[in-house]
Amino acid sequence: MTWQEYAALFVFCTAMSFTPGPNTMLATAMAANHGLRRALRFCLAVPTGWILLMLACGLGLGVVVTGVPALRLAVKVMGVGYMLWLGFKLARTDQMAQADTSRLDIGFWQGAALQFVNIKAWMLALTLTAGWIAPGPNPGERLLIVCLTMPAFAFSSNFTYALLGSLLRQWLTQGRRLVWFNRGLALVLAVTALWMTTV
Repeated sequence: MTWQEYAALFVFCTAMSFTPGPNTMLATAMAANHGLRRALRFCLAVPTGWILLMLACGLGLGVVVTGVPALRLAVKVMGVGYMLWLGFKLARTDQMAQADTSRLDIGFWQGAALQFVNIKAWMLALTLTAGWIAPGPNPGERLLIVCLTMPAFAFSSNFTYALLGSLLRQWLTQGRRLVWFNRGLALVLAVTALWMTTV
């Protein structure tokens, strides 16, 4: 991979990772409701799941998913359903005490598995496979470079959003701020889920 290709990969990964999406919204919500320490495992789960997804796409699963309409539809339906379910749980959380008892508490492996029903993650993995891995020489080496580069972006973007959520935690305890914050993020998740039906 030339330095120009790597620079383009760097810019692309920055744009895709730091724009709002299911992962960043969930990282923000978990840190605001549970604290940064509890959200950290989700921040680590996202790059773990993403590496597994990228490896699967790079080794041929992406071709199968895009080539079999029923499978592509199944991934989309599962993703939209899961995002709406998480948004519903988040919208119903109106006290820190409720949040702390697990209403929005996604475990490590749940966070990793979420990447396989996250249409944004699929779009990213398929774009990287088609744009950076398949067309050039040494596709195995290119896949390795992408799998070593992208998780740093996945972690740093989710950690940044989680840090923002944790900084708001004290402020959110006053009045009904937590209710409106959670409902706002739930709305973003619902809109993201609806957007996922169009891609």
